[in-house]
Amino acid sequence: MYSHAKQRLSALTEAGGSTLLKGGLTGLEKESLRVGPDGSIAQTPHPAAIGSALTHPWITTDYSEALLEFITPPMTSATAARDYLRDLQHFVYLQLEGELLWSSSMPCVVEGGDSIPIARYGTSNLGTMKTVYRRGLGYRYGRTMQVIAGVHYNYSFTETFWRSLQQLEGDSRPLQAFVSEQYFGLIRNLQRFGWLVPYLFGTSPAVCKSFLAGKQTTLAEFNENTYFSPHATSLRMCDIGYQNSLENEVGFKASYDSLDAYVTSLGRAIETPSPRFEEIGVKVDGSYRQLNANMLQIENEYYSSVRPKQVPELNEKPTLALQRRGVRYVELRSLDINIFDPQGISENQCRFIETFMAFCLLHDSPVISRQEREEIDYNLDAVAYRGREPGLQLQHNGDTLPLQQWAAGLCEAMEDFADSFDNNESGNPYRQSLQQQQAAIADP
Repeated sequence: MYSHAKQRLSALTEAGGSTLLKGGLTGLEKESLRVGPDGSIAQTPHPAAIGSALTHPWITTDYSEALLEFITPPMTSATAARDYLRDLQHFVYLQLEGELLWSSSMPCVVEGGDSIPIARYGTSNLGTMKTVYRRGLGYRYGRTMQVIAGVHYNYSFTETFWRSLQQLEGDSRPLQAFVSEQYFGLIRNLQRFGWLVPYLFGTSPAVCKSFLAGKQTTLAEFNENTYFSPHATSLRMCDIGYQNSLENEVGFKASYDSLDAYVTSLGRAIETPSPRFEEIGVKVDGSYRQLNANMLQIENEYYSSVRPKQVPELNEKPTLALQRRGVRYVELRSLDINIFDPQGISENQCRFIETFMAFCLLHDSPVISRQEREEIDYNLDAVAYRGREPGLQLQHNGDTLPLQQWAAGLCEAMEDFADSFDNNESGNPYRQSLQQQQAAIADP
């Protein structure tokens, strides 16, 4: 099933040596709520000693004034990126007074959504825009959903790798056009096989009852304070959490057929009014509730599990940056915070994801049909809710396939990729990280 990916890897190895895959850049982003000693969301301002949330390149806030976001620069190894993240967290902890960083993805919202303070960025035009945008998210989706935290894994391959692959493929276009096309193939495969990430690394099978604020739920009661799904992996990634749970009603899905199709689809969404959001109002009683009443206020509102990225210049729109300079890296957004690792993501996770990225890049990646899009959505939701259910069947090419069989096949196909990253390195750390996940597949 995956022989073409192995063949492309073998051809690359023969053409350029076994080190071509090595040297890709890894960047990490981690969100963490500031909380009081009792676990309640902090009501204090972003600590001044940390620096300005509007302008600091590595420490900012996400939706809430209490939701810190740590950002590492792109590093030549996951080890270096994790070390940088560790130092950022350590620095912040030195500035906190009587507060902690919440160590899991799902928050405990004891006082309800109204108690969640929206991030503040000052009175400049940019700062005001960022705050109004977040106010709009609260009106559209509720504040509680916006303080779910996760880890984003950013990755790019080296220019040497891209030039070798382009030559191997006999492609004569400008390099960046080839690179962008290949990255979109990678993104489509990260969606096809993306259920594997929450299956292996999901750490949110339960949620505090306060998160649902009394709403009806199909989740089971674990104890007086907690709901759970007995075989869940990542409630963060299901429809009560991170995903655009209203996207079917809003009527928008981004296209990943190509860079142009992606930019066009997002552009249409940020220019098309939504009757549902028009009911909220834009400026009410002299105060802005949202930036506009369109399907998306801005591109970043679309909560996809993976995004193509280009570094914006000044205040450039993300889609304009992509149009002008193509895809620079891919952002994988489906990782829960690893509650068993101080950095929120382990070394072994990083090695596995890097291997997974390379496999998804070199495997065949046709455009996603309507039927396959439905299968992708079904599989992600099924794994999030009941991924460890014995005998769980996923949808695959109009049929069903046992999760364990599919996952085992993917990991087997990744073995040559892990060996290529190891390149005879002592201890074979990439192969070891893959073997750890193969064991987890064999024994949920």
